[in-house]
Amino acid sequence: MRKIKLNNGIEIPTLGFGVYQIDKKHCEQAVLDAIDVGYRLIDTATAYQNECQVGNAIKVSGIDRKDLFITTKLWLNQASYDGAKIQFEQSLNLLQVDYIDLYLIHQPFGDIYGAWHAMEELYEQGKIKAIGVSNFQPDRLADLMAFNKIKPAVNQIEVNPFNQQLHAVPWMQSKTIQPEAWAPFAEGKNDIFNHPVLTAIGNKYNKSVGQVILRWLIQRQIVCLAKSVRKERMTENLNIFDFELSNQDMIDITAIDTATSAFFSHRDPAIVEWLTKRRPNI
Repeated sequence: MRKIKLNNGIEIPTLGFGVYQIDKKHCEQAVLDAIDVGYRLIDTATAYQNECQVGNAIKVSGIDRKDLFITTKLWLNQASYDGAKIQFEQSLNLLQVDYIDLYLIHQPFGDIYGAWHAMEELYEQGKIKAIGVSNFQPDRLADLMAFNKIKPAVNQIEVNPFNQQLHAVPWMQSKTIQPEAWAPFAEGKNDIFNHPVLTAIGNKYNKSVGQVILRWLIQRQIVCLAKSVRKERMTENLNIFDFELSNQDMIDITAIDTATSAFFSHRDPAIVEWLTKRRPNI
């Protein structure tokens, strides 16, 4: 698996396995299958309510801990200095590990500054290998960097052909903050798997639309997270390192962009209210 070096020197695989919306019943086997076919980056979160199942899979996989890259995230109900310390320890216990490779603030709300200070301390203690954020726009990142000691290593955001983050991604890269894409397939919205441009490019290389999208992200130097509970699809998503999109392919995909989320805006007050009321049932 190819890797990208983060701004603190550690390396992250360019392609990972995400477990968002994989229920507890199927999550452990899905992670075991993902590890078996070659994934080494596993992405979970307190809010996904499946850290325990991810931890069980890690424990029985037989893979050395040092060969895995585990990401989890701090949810809003504990977004504070003390809350971050408490929730981090809960995640360690559920995941059955003694350190986390990447710990992210999941949403740009709550006491993110208190939480960040706690994460800086955990990082300095060696309990976290890298710290970062998720769903932060450049203005929130600039503010966080201006008043804190450690720069975020990663910002995990929605990136897909319909919402390409053409301003945010280059800005983050200019600040050595690694972009990481969630929902690269937009969860199938807007009939993405039958989009004529993506289909034509896939036919040219004998690749699926999903493989084209993941390859497009990697060529933009964006770490990406793919999700499936089907082992054959997991394998397919990994098979993207034997071809390269042309400059014209990249231009054609850029033309698909609508600069609009396929889901919701984190600047919509109604969405903020909804997110802040969510309480994970661990």
